[in-house]
Amino acid sequence: MTALAQAHALSRLLDEHVAWRMLRADNAPVMVSVLAAHLGGDERRIESEDLYERIDADLDELRAHGFDLPGTAKAYCADWRTAGYLVRRPAETSRGETFELSPAALTASRFLAQLIQPRQAATESRLASIASQLHRLAVDSDPDARTRIARLEEQRAQIDAEIEAINRGESPPVDHERAVERVRDILAMAEDIPSDFARVRAEFEQLNRDLRARVLESDAVQRAVLDDIFRGVNMIDESDAGRSFTGFAGLVLDPERGQEFEDDIRRVLERDFTGALSSAERRFLRQLLRTLKERSGEIHDVITTFARGLRRYVQSQEYERDRVLRRELRGALAAGHAASIRIKPYKATDISLSLSAVPMRSAGALRLHDPAAYDAPEAVITHEAAPVSIEELRALARETEIDFDELTGNVNAMLKDVDAVTVGGVLERFPATQGVASIVGLLAIGAAQGVASDPERVTWVGVDAVTRAARIPSYRFTGRVL
Repeated sequence: MTALAQAHALSRLLDEHVAWRMLRADNAPVMVSVLAAHLGGDERRIESEDLYERIDADLDELRAHGFDLPGTAKAYCADWRTAGYLVRRPAETSRGETFELSPAALTASRFLAQLIQPRQAATESRLASIASQLHRLAVDSDPDARTRIARLEEQRAQIDAEIEAINRGESPPVDHERAVERVRDILAMAEDIPSDFARVRAEFEQLNRDLRARVLESDAVQRAVLDDIFRGVNMIDESDAGRSFTGFAGLVLDPERGQEFEDDIRRVLERDFTGALSSAERRFLRQLLRTLKERSGEIHDVITTFARGLRRYVQSQEYERDRVLRRELRGALAAGHAASIRIKPYKATDISLSLSAVPMRSAGALRLHDPAAYDAPEAVITHEAAPVSIEELRALARETEIDFDELTGNVNAMLKDVDAVTVGGVLERFPATQGVASIVGLLAIGAAQGVASDPERVTWVGVDAVTRAARIPSYRFTGRVL
């Protein structure tokens, strides 16, 4: 591409690309920081009211440190959604709506995060991975079968030599620094997963809109339209994001590969060198497979809804009604354009148009206002608040909330004496002081920071002094929990 062609292409992107527009915004530092803090971590989708509350708290703190932010969280979110930084969707479990970062916003946030904490690009592990992939490509693409066999035999000889060296004790495991370097390179590649899935979902939605438009413009019979639709679904497979999703889905849906992947993560986290990683990095690695499953499930739901919606749209003949409406609108626009030559838009006409959205209400539904209904029948008595001790407040809190600090301390106390412990092992030494709430708390900590293990039977004494037992999905704690 010549300098002139590239200059024109970048000039067009300067105005059209949402990620570039986001980086050029006046309040880009605040906007990216706030959105990344709430939508760029473990939570990728938050209900709107919850997000407004969190951002309002951030805005108050930012204003206290000199940032000029006159708007409210609701107003900023509306502007960011209009600009394409946020995506609004209906909530699945309530009647509200949710917000999540758009693919372009994820790209901009990831770019700025790399500027703040740049990663080493020319690490030994990354170069070794490139060399390995290049060598594999050279072997697999060689048309000469004898050459491929010779190179594979050479690799087998190298593997046999390495096995003999390990048996003689001459090949120690990778050192601490290189192991940390490798795992951080893996994390760097894995952090691009949310952007990949967001692009896949955006491309499916755009494909849905494009195919519906083609249905309206097509004059083919119903069967031909359906065939064209479901041939178009495969268009997503040709995109970069589609190929990434295919690879991820293949890993997640294959039970054998998924279990092997999870076992590898567990073994890596048990190594001593993972102590050099931050808690956020260890948590991200531990939850990587679950994140893949959740994101893949979302994309599969989108694909299913997409296919069913298009099939229903065509088979129910709804597109015929939309075609008629489209034809009438185009006819009205054409007539209006022709009339605009002789009649100005602001000229008064004698046409009276009755609006269909006028609310219709019955007079019998009206209720007269009775001021006496709001009068207090008796004088309000003011009672002085009695002093409350800190012990009473703690006891009240333990009745309504799970004491995670106590449970975390119990787990870490057990790990000082043993290398690994299950939920049942913790309960044998530290009884469930909050009854079943303690069991639920230990399961929640295990699901977030533990390793899945075989189910086990646990017993505990409830707050009513009755002994109970249950068989629970067990988790094994192998490292300090937070």
